[in-house]
Amino acid sequence: LAPIYVENKRLKLFKVYIPFSRNNRALYSEFKFGKTRTEQFDFKGFSIYNNCKKKMSALVVSQDFQHILRILNTNIDGRQKVMYALTKIKGVGRRFSNMICKKAEINMSKRAGELQPDEVERLVAIIQNPLQFRIPKWFLNRKKDVKTGKYSQVFSNQLEQKLREDLERLKKMRAHRGVRHYWGIKVRGQHTKTTGRRGRTVGVRS
Repeated sequence: LAPIYVENKRLKLFKVYIPFSRNNRALYSEFKFGKTRTEQFDFKGFSIYNNCKKKMSALVVSQDFQHILRILNTNIDGRQKVMYALTKIKGVGRRFSNMICKKAEINMSKRAGELQPDEVERLVAIIQNPLQFRIPKWFLNRKKDVKTGKYSQVFSNQLEQKLREDLERLKKMRAHRGVRHYWGIKVRGQHTKTTGRRGRTVGVRS
């Protein structure tokens, strides 16, 4: 028997049911988040597709599949597509993730849990040294560093550290932005008479 693809538009559900027994057509195994649950399923209210044209990854999870990967001090969901899974790393957005997947020659339709160790190493190497892999300077998130003048891609803990250093520098030199950060009020020219009062009473008269 072929798998049954079930969609309920009202509940916005899309499930895949694999036949569990050839003798009993109503008994199916539901594949959901890598776990198998057998149930007598009532298809009432669902539209059923025997031949689903949507692109889907392999339903049967291999033994090498990793549900959680550890990349650059970040836990990554192995069930997501590689490009979107990598965006969990701070400092890696969708465009940069797309670029590094292409540079590492990794299939975009792969799930993150299907990556081999050598593919993970390639991705990490590109994130750490993007200029060596001919990624243009304007694509990086740290341009002309104040101290070194270099272009680089900062990520995870480095990103938080650089942000903290920048704020400390602005406060130390008593720049307008630094003073506003120090006072804990809005920095980018917003009005403060009626908004931004949480935690600080600015513009409230007793």
